[in-house]
Amino acid sequence: MFVIKIETTTNPTVIKFVANKVLTEGSFEYNNIEEATNSSIIAQLFHLPFVKKVYVTANFIAIERYNIVEWPEVQSEIKGILEDYLNANDSLFTIKKKTSGMVDVYGESTPNPQVMKFVCSKLLTKELIEATSLEEAAEIPIAQALFKFEGVSEVFISENYLSITKTPEIEWFEITNELRDFLKSYLQENKPIVTENFKPKKNEIEQDDSPKRTDLSGTSQEIVSILDEYIKPAVTSDGGNILFQSYDENSKTVKVILQGACSGCPSSTVTLKNGIEATLKQLLPNKINEVVALNG
Repeated sequence: MFVIKIETTTNPTVIKFVANKVLTEGSFEYNNIEEATNSSIIAQLFHLPFVKKVYVTANFIAIERYNIVEWPEVQSEIKGILEDYLNANDSLFTIKKKTSGMVDVYGESTPNPQVMKFVCSKLLTKELIEATSLEEAAEIPIAQALFKFEGVSEVFISENYLSITKTPEIEWFEITNELRDFLKSYLQENKPIVTENFKPKKNEIEQDDSPKRTDLSGTSQEIVSILDEYIKPAVTSDGGNILFQSYDENSKTVKVILQGACSGCPSSTVTLKNGIEATLKQLLPNKINEVVALNG
């Protein structure tokens, strides 16, 4: 039986509905009803005039509201709606019978001009997959195939999308259609993303004693929570990812690792200072002096 608990956040317009069971292995952000094709209950939420945005990850649903109501006025009603739906359907998402095996793939530009994000209508992976060379793609068949295309230099896979990095000598208009057609065909044939021997590579910057989420406490845990709630959805939508590396209480410096489209992006410095750093300073006053990307 699903039980929902209401949790406030540091943002007064955002509230979390936390379930006692895992809702999804990935994460999804919905900005309008048209994007909620995989969940009838999320689409139903957008019929409520005060719902601005819905974000789903792990075991909670976060909803951002417009300033036409206050959460105490409506949160109990939403809690009941979610509990009733989950207990009746046992899943947040609409399960459709496979008929033709068709897979849709569409390309999205990213802030990094060398990276294109290819979004797929099926889940590709439950973990982060990154290959910056053909050698690193030894156990990643789909990346091996992509490296055969002229100009492809890196592949990053997360949930339902691939971020592909090209070399400066090639223009996107020369290879985008070819890449999209290849991905659509590859996925429709249910070819493997990784082999059984695949093990996620450890980022060269990460050390063996890098903190695990369960080991974090105090300000470090607060930073991770803010990154998950406010930063990652935006970074993911741009085809990238951000990982917390460390926090130094003496210098008040946060170190992070950028992946996918964010790695090597010309605008990453602006994003760090005006986005990530500014958000952390605002939500954790007097605790943050600087945010540094170890590979930015």
